[in-house]
This record gives sequence, C-alpha cells and structure tokens, in this order.
Amino acid sequence: MIDRFPVILTTIERAVRLVSTARLRPPVLAGLVADDELQTLAEIEGATSERIVRQSRGASGISPMEFAAGVPGHSFINAAFAYSRPRGLNRFNGPSRGAWYAAFEVETSIAEVAFHLTRELDNIGVYETIVDYAELFASFAGEFLELRNLPDPQPECLSPDIEIAYPQGNLVADAARTRGLNGIIYPSARRKGGTCLVALTPHAVQSVAQGRVIRLMWKGTRTPERVFDPKA
Repeated sequence: MIDRFPVILTTIERAVRLVSTARLRPPVLAGLVADDELQTLAEIEGATSERIVRQSRGASGISPMEFAAGVPGHSFINAAFAYSRPRGLNRFNGPSRGAWYAAFEVETSIAEVAFHLTRELDNIGVYETIVDYAELFASFAGEFLELRNLPDPQPECLSPDIEIAYPQGNLVADAARTRGLNGIIYPSARRKGGTCLVALTPHAVQSVAQGRVIRLMWKGTRTPERVFDPKA
C-alpha cells in the first residue's frame, strides 16, 4: 500500500491546527455552582466527555495507553484522537480513531476548515454563520510518510474528491501507523501550494501552545470573511 512512497526523518518546529474556541471554554455550569461542588461537576463531565471516557477506557480504534499525559496541552492532544466523525471518514482517519491535522501555514489551515464548514452549510443552503477558531501550534519529529512532490499519477488519497480520497487515505494511514510512522506530510487539496500534516499517534504531537483567535464569517456566500483576534 505505501511501499512506493518515501519515508523521511524530519523535525517540524511549528505547524498550526485550528480548533473551534467552543472546545476551549470552561464547563458552562461552572459559574452556577459553589466551589465545593466543582468536584461533583468534574465527575459528571468525566462520565459524559467522550475524550475522558476514551482516555480511561480506550475505544475500538485506540488504546488508553496511547493517550498523552503530563505534557503541555495534553487535553487538546487527546481530544483530537478521542473525537472523530461517528458516521464518516476524514482524509486519514475513520470513526473509531481521531488524528491531529495541522498545516505549515495558517492560510492553509483556514482554507481547510473553511472548506469543511462550507460543505456543512451547503447541506442547508444558508451561508450565514460565525465561528471562532483558536490557533494551536505544535512541533513534531520522527519518521513521516512524504507525499509531496510525487510523480504523476498522484495517489488517490490526495484527490480533492472526498469520495475517492478518504477511503484510500484511511488505508494509507493504517499502513503508516502499522509501520510505526508518526504521521504523513502531504500537499493541501484546498489551498494550492499549501502543506498539511497529520499526526497519527498522540505521542507525535509535542509542545502545544495556543496562538491567536481567527473569526470566520459567512455572510450569504460560500466564501467567508476573516478577522484575526476579533476581541483584541
């Protein structure tokens, strides 16, 4: 499956992932309870949070031993692998296991998240929404499958057509993970010249730090406007 693709040993000092700021907010009930009730609130959250449940028990596609602990941003790392689309595929992961998607350039990350949210708006035919995303920076090192600058024909996993790319991409990711690779570096399908990275295991994500907030606003068209640090 992946024998024809090169594997590189590399260090990526910084790649950016965009995460909805809704995931960064404290529990909505926190302001409604006394301090001595916060432990009870935490236990309730722990019983219902998919990330916490999967982290403690594992799931069909990931072992609890794989999750990160004691490193900066470990909750963000674990959330990326605990949460997945329950009834669908992403380019390099399926319903039973998440992945950490990032890009070398923030414009590429914006193009990627905008493409997927616009697809959701296509389903209802109304392009009116506002979403705030936070930059999460991380570093990476180790062996990665290198899918940039490949000779034609390009592998199907890089196709902009998700019906073609995503099933093949999951096969490629499974093979890369079985080989012990940390992830895949590949050209963006949503921004010409952009470079994306997917980390396939939690331990591959290091030194997570939060950056700016980026607001994307759909105002009646499929192309969103953007504002950096809207509340600054």
